[in-house]
Amino acid sequence: MLKISIITVCYNSSKTILDTITSVNNQSYKNIEHVFIDGLSSDNTLELIKLNSKKKKVIISEQDNGLYDAINKGVSIASGDVIGLLHSDDLLSSPDIISDLIEKIQSENLDAVYGDLQYVDKENTNKIIRYWKSCEFNPNLLRKGWMPAHPTLILKKEVYLKHGVFNKSFKIAADYDFMMRIFKDSSLKFGYLPKVVTKMRVGGASNRSVKNIIKKTKEDYRAIRSNNIGGIITLLLKNTSKIKQFLIKT
Repeated sequence: MLKISIITVCYNSSKTILDTITSVNNQSYKNIEHVFIDGLSSDNTLELIKLNSKKKKVIISEQDNGLYDAINKGVSIASGDVIGLLHSDDLLSSPDIISDLIEKIQSENLDAVYGDLQYVDKENTNKIIRYWKSCEFNPNLLRKGWMPAHPTLILKKEVYLKHGVFNKSFKIAADYDFMMRIFKDSSLKFGYLPKVVTKMRVGGASNRSVKNIIKKTKEDYRAIRSNNIGGIITLLLKNTSKIKQFLIKT
């Protein structure tokens, strides 16, 4: 049975992290390590983790240099064969979703699996705001601005060992840069699970202000160019592809 490490980065997350923890606790898959990387929370986040997390857990609480630095720490200490991310205001969609992901990665001998993502209301996680429905991977899609939803992606640890972790020079788009690095690797095998993997509360850092949207657009373009994936058309297609996410609800 493959071991999966789920990395949760948190900071003063007491309002939402119990949902995150519960969604991991409720997983039918048994071999789970839950890695918490806390940025020295001043609320009761750590207490909630210690009291409520029922899986084998690792807790690091220290100052970090932002989200991607914290994720990189989590990757470095994760002991799982497979690594996934679950942010402290997100939750797994169903009790069997980790089993489904691991079954697919094993049965098809894959290096990575991804699925669908629902953006949900901050207060009512049953209310769907956007639905990021993905598709089977085709390398030609990369130049069209396609990417799977990063929070749904699980990777064998060997992928991180081969391609490294997140480039901290990107403040918002390091996940996009990282995914392009791995998805352009023709030696890796990717699989799509046509199920909702993660529910993400609306209000992410990249969309909180016009300033951040502009900054993310600039970083996306830098990532596209540095990975030799395309150019301005790729960026435009990436941004316009999000429109249909508001039209799909199920």
